[in-house]
Amino acid sequence: MVPKFAQLFVSTLLLLTPLLSLADGRDIGVCYGLNGDNLPSPNEVINLYKRCQIDNIRIYQPYPEVLEALRGSGISVTIGPRNEDIASFATSQDAANDWVNTNIVPYADDILFRWITIGNEVIPGPLGSNVPAAMNNIRNALASAGITLAKVTTVLPGTALATSYPPSAGAFGSDITETITGIAAILAQQDTPILINVYPYFAYSSDPSHISAQYAMFTSTAPVVIDGSFQYFNLFDAMVDAFNAALEKINFGNVKVAVAETGWPTAGNEPYTSVANAQTYNRNLLNHVMQNGTPRRPDYIMPTFFFEMFNEDLKGNVVEQNFGFFYPSMQPVYPFW
Repeated sequence: MVPKFAQLFVSTLLLLTPLLSLADGRDIGVCYGLNGDNLPSPNEVINLYKRCQIDNIRIYQPYPEVLEALRGSGISVTIGPRNEDIASFATSQDAANDWVNTNIVPYADDILFRWITIGNEVIPGPLGSNVPAAMNNIRNALASAGITLAKVTTVLPGTALATSYPPSAGAFGSDITETITGIAAILAQQDTPILINVYPYFAYSSDPSHISAQYAMFTSTAPVVIDGSFQYFNLFDAMVDAFNAALEKINFGNVKVAVAETGWPTAGNEPYTSVANAQTYNRNLLNHVMQNGTPRRPDYIMPTFFFEMFNEDLKGNVVEQNFGFFYPSMQPVYPFW
């Protein structure tokens, strides 16, 4: 349970901490999922992104109606195939070519494709070993089509780390090290980050006796974890730096990390979920990643996607249904953008 003094401190901080100007050269995006039966049309959604000055969008598969709405929008797009298609890309260059020619080439003159995510949280798992070959074949397909700006990558969950505490002990599981090394080699060639999903909410809500609200929501005024020469005031930085340390251990410390998803739900698991907590986390995270790197990478301003644009009523549980900045009516769940 969040102590009353912590709630008061958080509420006060919201009043005292201004949201940085949205014109401040940020590399910030918001994920757009379609797991709802009452969502607005893609054209309405893309217009909402533009009104909110959100310059980057992540979509989870190539919905033609969304891609049509994105034409000429100026919004940078991160997109991936369905996870179940990855194995075919790994074994068939023709399959990779077909996907690129169907879902990227027809839109490439009107949409800025930034990252093609080959696999969303498939490592660890039975599909994971297909990712390096699939990335290479999609990369070949993009090159054949003359598309040079879009780069391939993948999205890892926290469970890709066998060890994450303290952050300097971060290490990938031995069963996936070979796969991750193959991926990192491709990313290093392209100077492209590996994408990770980072959710302090889940860590905090599952172990509030050991993880404080202040550490989870960027409101700690003193270091909570001291890891050698690195001091951690917030759990987000610690989680990211565990990945940085893991990359160093496989000799790919030059591969950067970007955040594919992070956010905080507003309902479904009180008192950990609330509008106040979500607003506090997301506001403080935005201010943090626009100005600061992590202790291990202090000079690197990390691209970050917030999860997510809308509450989606077809998600599997109530918490998952309540990460949105907006209701399906396009009214804000809380003031933010």
